[in-house]
Amino acid sequence: MGKWAAPSALILLCLLSLLSIQDRKVQANADEGSVGSPKVEENIGAVPHGLQTDSDVVKRESESISSRSLRNNAEKFEFQAEVSRLMDIIVNSLYSNKDIFLRELISNASDALDKIRFLSLTDKEVLGEGDATKLDIQIKLDKEKKILSLRDRGIGMTKEDLIKNLGTIAKSGTSAFVEKVQSSGDLNLIGQFGVGFYSVYLVADYVEVVSKHNDDKQYVWESKADGAFAISEDTWNEPLGRGTEIRLHLRDEAQEYLEESKLKELVKRYSEFINFPIYIWASKEVDVEVPADEDDSGDEEETTDKTSSEEGEDEDAEKGEDEDTEKKPKTKTVKETTYEWEVLNDVKAIWLRSPKDVTEKEYIKFYHSLAKGFGDEKPMAWSHFTAEGDVEFKAVLYVPPKAPHNLYDSYYKSKSNLKLYVRRVFISDEFDELLPKFLSFLKGIVDSDTLPLNVSREMLQAHGSLKTIKKKLIRKALDMIRKIAEEDPDESSGKDEKEVEKSSDNDEKKGQYTKFWNEYGKSIKLGIIEDASNRNRLAKLLRFESTKSDGKLTSLDKYISRMKSGQKEILYITGTSQEQLEKSPFLERLKKKNYEVIFFTDPVDEYLMQYLMDYEGKQFQNVSKEGLKFGKDKTNKELKESFKELTKWWKGVLTTSKVDDVKISNRLDNTPCVVVTSKFGWSANMERIMQAQTLSDANRQSYMKGKKILEINPRHPIIKELRARVAKDPEDEGVKQTAQLVYQTALMESGFSLPDPKDFASRIYSSVRSSLTISPDATVEEDDDVEEVEAESETKAGSGTPKDEL
Repeated sequence: MGKWAAPSALILLCLLSLLSIQDRKVQANADEGSVGSPKVEENIGAVPHGLQTDSDVVKRESESISSRSLRNNAEKFEFQAEVSRLMDIIVNSLYSNKDIFLRELISNASDALDKIRFLSLTDKEVLGEGDATKLDIQIKLDKEKKILSLRDRGIGMTKEDLIKNLGTIAKSGTSAFVEKVQSSGDLNLIGQFGVGFYSVYLVADYVEVVSKHNDDKQYVWESKADGAFAISEDTWNEPLGRGTEIRLHLRDEAQEYLEESKLKELVKRYSEFINFPIYIWASKEVDVEVPADEDDSGDEEETTDKTSSEEGEDEDAEKGEDEDTEKKPKTKTVKETTYEWEVLNDVKAIWLRSPKDVTEKEYIKFYHSLAKGFGDEKPMAWSHFTAEGDVEFKAVLYVPPKAPHNLYDSYYKSKSNLKLYVRRVFISDEFDELLPKFLSFLKGIVDSDTLPLNVSREMLQAHGSLKTIKKKLIRKALDMIRKIAEEDPDESSGKDEKEVEKSSDNDEKKGQYTKFWNEYGKSIKLGIIEDASNRNRLAKLLRFESTKSDGKLTSLDKYISRMKSGQKEILYITGTSQEQLEKSPFLERLKKKNYEVIFFTDPVDEYLMQYLMDYEGKQFQNVSKEGLKFGKDKTNKELKESFKELTKWWKGVLTTSKVDDVKISNRLDNTPCVVVTSKFGWSANMERIMQAQTLSDANRQSYMKGKKILEINPRHPIIKELRARVAKDPEDEGVKQTAQLVYQTALMESGFSLPDPKDFASRIYSSVRSSLTISPDATVEEDDDVEEVEAESETKAGSGTPKDEL
């Protein structure tokens, strides 16, 4: 027993000594860590011990990256023929809008996040633990190595997925897309065909895709777009846990994408409303207090003072705690660059929120961002709604405060102002199929969960859901415009007094619909012409002035409410100006009998009334055309019979003037006669408009011109005298000349152009001669200058050299 005691004690002492040394090392490490433990961000990209490689592997990988060559130990594959064609086009493309690559990568990352989020609804374990549960997108830059990387924590890809998704294109129609790209060069459609990933070769000459799926190991896909790609098991990069990281080794001409400001702008433009947070590893300068170096003072005396001060502080420290805190060592402030994750889309899209949760200020701010305007004017109205059913989408529509200056200059070439999103991914802001032309002035966004994301524009245009979306958008837009009128106190006549009083409290809404009509009234009229299915809804929005509107705008509903008892038609007249129409002879009897007549003075009104045939069961009647009726007021048959001889004679006199008929008028009061047109022919105003067209067809005009009818006023003294003269001598040339002159005057007063102005002028001068009792044989005196001109011409002829003398 004693023999083994000494050696055992010696061994025990050695073990205790080793443990003591180990404890001191552990404690030292712990103390060191507590002094300056690294931030989480600083560990990003670190290689865990289990994945460390020897120096040869590190060297090999470094050479691979620097030379943009595929790794030697990777498994090589050939691209599908169509992919090679596509990539060849992209690599050699001169396409100017290379920004789209980031949009496509973020869109793909969002899709991957959507997939894992869907799986997590039934199996929460697929998300893993820790950072893997954070569904976000991260963008990071390495300016030194010229690498732009984008990482998501989505579903990731297995080795088979990498081969299938990044090496082949299984979607139908890809060949057509490649052919279209070759012919048009428009690569902006690339994402709509599900091949958006390949847009990375617009800016990169070498791409790595690191991906980890829950069901497989972590792999690296790499390619230089040279017809081949390689895949290898990843044993050197940081474990992703789950998801995909894409590293773009940028071309020299694409170095702008290494700037944080450029990437922020692109995310803001294309992907601001992606439904996952997008982060960028951003630099930021902060002020940091550091001890001041002695050399910084540059003054030996200040250094001495500093030393004395420090010695004094040591002495004070022994005296007490209060005095110790008052005297601190000198420090200086320096700028230090730090890095942190900055979120780029922190505000949830307005249309994804409930309208109750969005303030007016937020709506106005969002409008300004859409309109790219910095003015203080707020939109006239907005509509925020969600459509449910077979087609689901969310939308926000705005009525801008002012119409663009060229809104109607290129009306049929104008582009839609709606931004189309599909599942929060921006598709286009020039998608004309969302709204008809007459509503192209509206601004806003439409976000659909029903429309397919990865299809061509042509396929999307023909998608059945798009027609349903368009139909609902039109209805909501018209309801929004109608609401402007309903909330306008100036439009509130006929409502309860309480409603009027309540709406009058809001001065901002007063006169809003008049403002809208002045800016966009022509669009409503064009809508009535173009959209038969919504014609009645648009007609309710129609505004005009009339003989009873007192200079204010009125509506068809108000007109009908003021119609006389027994009146069956809505009466209107067209012309160049309201001032001219108010003096029109067509209104004389109507005003006297207290009928209201609508004034239409816009050239488009003539086309409008060819489509707006009736409203609320009431037909429209142009008072300058035949067929005007005054309820029970009928022309006396005896009166017609007494003027039968005159009307028959006058029609014969006007045979050469293409007058279809001469009738007794029921619309005149102080004017002897007017010229009206047939009901379905052009009015005088329409003839004037068509004649002003640059490319007008004279043959078509002659066909469309209405038949002219001369209506005479049987109570007017001129007409009575003509009847008496005709009864006395129907062959009197003077009476015939007078009848022609009266007709031509009526033609001009009725708004028609005179076919022969010279003939009209001659008749006027003849009438003036008669009134001045000038002899019909009187002629214009000869001018003396005529003889001088003749003499001068004879002199010039005599001074010529005869041909015989040449």
